[in-house]
Amino acid sequence: MPRLGRPFLALSTTAVSLLALAGCGSSGGDASADGTPAAGGPASLAGQSVTVYSGQHEQTVKALTADFEKRTGISVKLRSGDEAELANQILQEGPASPADVFYAENPPALTVVEEKNLLAPVAPGTLKSVPAADSSPQGGWVGVSARTAAFVTHLGTAADSAPPASVRDLATPAWKGRLGIAPAETDFAPIVTRMIKTDGTDGAKKWLQGLKANAKVYNSNEDLSVAVNSGEVQGGVVDHYYWYRLRDEKTAAGTHSKLHYFTKGDPGALVDISGAGILKSSKHQAAAQAFLAYLDGKDAQQLIAGSQSYEYPLLSGVPGKAELTPLDTIGTVVPVADLGDGKAALQLLQDTGLLQ
Repeated sequence: MPRLGRPFLALSTTAVSLLALAGCGSSGGDASADGTPAAGGPASLAGQSVTVYSGQHEQTVKALTADFEKRTGISVKLRSGDEAELANQILQEGPASPADVFYAENPPALTVVEEKNLLAPVAPGTLKSVPAADSSPQGGWVGVSARTAAFVTHLGTAADSAPPASVRDLATPAWKGRLGIAPAETDFAPIVTRMIKTDGTDGAKKWLQGLKANAKVYNSNEDLSVAVNSGEVQGGVVDHYYWYRLRDEKTAAGTHSKLHYFTKGDPGALVDISGAGILKSSKHQAAAQAFLAYLDGKDAQQLIAGSQSYEYPLLSGVPGKAELTPLDTIGTVVPVADLGDGKAALQLLQDTGLLQ
């Protein structure tokens, strides 16, 4: 199965020991100071190129960039990789970075770059395309798609017949020996951040200690999903799309697991956002703005909705796949500002020994 998640550790190191690059870079030459693309629109930019550093799902991003090239005549140089490593590289490259756009799977990767003043303002019209809570409050990056945490269980087990209503339940002794977690995943860190917000640092630390006592640790959400499906553990916390991807790979006959959702409002019902921003140092500001506008336009959002990523589009009027549970009935939308740069979550994961 192609890897969808990204390990948290590299970004975590970045978030703790960021290079001192604040304030470097300039706004480039073919967009106005507020991020508005130059006059003429994408058609007038045909023949230009943009370099995209992408930590998002590679198959879907390849489809998006191919469609963008076809529609605009702007070529895309795509570099796909771990979002944490890409964020760290941008910080190291500073104003010399060849990247025009950074497209990340989780807000913290974008936040660490934005906090070093390396992102240009996103065009106001693009920001208005999606809910304000799904983008940077400073306007340095815009949300593109969403997903929610969920609980996957092995069919016929006690976890399946009586799934946890709250992610907090998983730290109780009743789950000892039945649970799997993947704490090195970037998808796990926002839940820890949310626990810090709702239960305080001490409460979140106690919760992580309970998980450590109860759970078998896996390197990735893919590994965890496979373990639950095989019955190695009864259940585990993953983002919803991992189960759908596993189901597609295993087919219905080989799928022995099921998704459950935590009670809406619970820290485990967190809706997480993927987003994109433009480097201040980009020499192709207008073309980069056109790419961001495309990502939040109807064509791209419909492509995302129909893709194997199984993510939820953010543009109003573009539904997700019919088989997906409506996000507004299960997920808790948390302003991305509340997720910050992930440093507090990293610290607790390290303090509790879930990350080294």
